[in-house]
Amino acid sequence: MTKKPLILVTNDDGINAPGIRTLISVMNTLGDVVVVAPDSPQSGMGHAITLNSTLYAEQVFVNDGPQKEYSCSGTPADCVKLAIREILDRKPDLCVSGINHGSNSSINVIYSGTMSAAVEAGIEGIPAIGFSLLDYTWNANFEASKSFVKTIAKKVLKEGLPDGIVLNVNVPNILKENIKGIKISRQAKANWVEEFDKRKNPQGKDYYWLSGKFVNLDGGEDTDEWALENNYVSVVPIQFDLTAHHFIKELNTWNLND
Repeated sequence: MTKKPLILVTNDDGINAPGIRTLISVMNTLGDVVVVAPDSPQSGMGHAITLNSTLYAEQVFVNDGPQKEYSCSGTPADCVKLAIREILDRKPDLCVSGINHGSNSSINVIYSGTMSAAVEAGIEGIPAIGFSLLDYTWNANFEASKSFVKTIAKKVLKEGLPDGIVLNVNVPNILKENIKGIKISRQAKANWVEEFDKRKNPQGKDYYWLSGKFVNLDGGEDTDEWALENNYVSVVPIQFDLTAHHFIKELNTWNLND
């Protein structure tokens, strides 16, 4: 008898978020599922890890189903590290993170706890995918995402991924029948124009709320932003090697040792 794939599921919105509950239900159709996810929302944590305080993880029962679930006090990256080193009895065949409530396209991938969890799995040599839906609301409808999540995860289980590569998948917030298909894309050049709303508390001390506007600076039709704006699911292969390889030759002309 063929052993079922072992699938690690995590996220950054917390173990009770509707997005991860949807992801668990889909992964249960593909393999044996173990969930290790934050006990509270960790959006925007990026690749932060816990160094100066203790970590806790306890088995919990959130929904009926065959999956085993653990709630962790740490960040998404902590969850993956703890799962691999302490909770799982073998290396997972796949790690999936999400489904995130909100976009992780373009520059958002840098700040994303969802994608950092996937990247952490990739660092460990585990094929990994981060899934996001372009709806930030808690009661987002993830039905349209299910078939795409299953298709992509199933393909990665079959084909694997190259070392150092993970997939960033974003799904537009529209009805399934209006989604045109899946588009392999590159990360768009875009950024946030940020502002801080400065206020005073009752004691007269200044405090700030971060706000801003997302600006797409990329006119290409091969980007994740273009795909999403045109009703496609975007799939971007990303890498955690941040070396600007194309600049090494020029940098060597600087004679820094003089």
